[in-house]
Amino acid sequence: MSEHNTHHKVVVIGGGYAGTLAANRLRTRADVDVTLVNPRPEFVERIRLHQFAARTGGATIDYGTLLGEGVRLVVDSVTRIDPAARTVELASGGGLDYDYVIYAVGSTAATPSATPGAAEFAVPVAEFEDARRLRARLDELPPAAPITVVGGGLTGIETAAELAERGRTVTLVCGRALAPYLSAPGRRSVAKWMARHGVTVLKSDVVIEVRPDAVVLAGGAVRASALTVWTAGFSVPELARVSGFSTDDLGRLLTDETLTSVDDCRIVAAGDAAAPSGQPLRMSGYAAGPLGAQAADTVLSRIAGTEPAPIDLAFTGACVSLGRHAGVRQLARKDDSMVNLYIGGRLGALIKEVTCRFVVSKRIRREARKPGSMGWPKGGPRPEQLITTAQGVTFP
Repeated sequence: MSEHNTHHKVVVIGGGYAGTLAANRLRTRADVDVTLVNPRPEFVERIRLHQFAARTGGATIDYGTLLGEGVRLVVDSVTRIDPAARTVELASGGGLDYDYVIYAVGSTAATPSATPGAAEFAVPVAEFEDARRLRARLDELPPAAPITVVGGGLTGIETAAELAERGRTVTLVCGRALAPYLSAPGRRSVAKWMARHGVTVLKSDVVIEVRPDAVVLAGGAVRASALTVWTAGFSVPELARVSGFSTDDLGRLLTDETLTSVDDCRIVAAGDAAAPSGQPLRMSGYAAGPLGAQAADTVLSRIAGTEPAPIDLAFTGACVSLGRHAGVRQLARKDDSMVNLYIGGRLGALIKEVTCRFVVSKRIRREARKPGSMGWPKGGPRPEQLITTAQGVTFP
């Protein structure tokens, strides 16, 4: 389809926080046909997957309550993007023509191939299917069965805390440190909560083997583990790489600072799978919404024949829940570096819960009602100046 035709076809690949918001925002122009491709028929709140696994909350929302009028939802997976034909190929067969693609495939659990037994016996919690499997495994276990959570980042902390508050016997193996993203006072607050709730925290230790009923630590110690949960690291889908686009080492699409692929101006990335200037922002629900909005704005600018604006996002910190009754709201500078100030306890839990609701109700649903209305903190540094972490998804 040429640029002069009446309607412009935009395919958004991925219906997470970034993709869903981008799809809604594209509707600021009446001549844009928006198709959202997602492998599941429901929106998954990834920031609640630990709750779903522990049976303390739900994690799915009907897309009918999130998508604005005119957004077409295709429940399928994209297997390849063909830039020459301007089509995306679907797993079910056939494909979709496009004028522009918003690449918002998100992130997933890193495959722990270097750790013997981990891929076979450990359960991740990065995807809805993972959390459902973990939930089923938990239902089969006696209450006192030992559980090991591998990974001391915010995902591991939230998972361990949720299970411990439910009366489970939990060991958290941190690797480098407990909550390395948080400030020293924030880390101490998390450590105190874990100690009060009976979580055994193994700092500066790593799991070198996972067995069906145990884990082996670097020092040779073998600890009983009826269930091992793997939260150590995240990756991204291979779609950009198999489609022939330039990616970073993790597989994120390399873009300029307007989130446009360095290979093709019709491919615009958003969320965890984008690497602007080769320096990806921290994987987070916090960044996903603004990046989705900015990706949509880039596409709209190109349709209008104007120059897209570079990304501009200031960070404010992160939230981590500690069960249902406590949490930590860590404050940060605009460059995502921590300050020694946090809000903990019940107020921290309240802030985390309000934040989770805000992401859906005040960002995605508002954009569905009023496309182009979303704002976000700006005045942040350029991507190469941001503090990034390899631990993976952290929460807003």
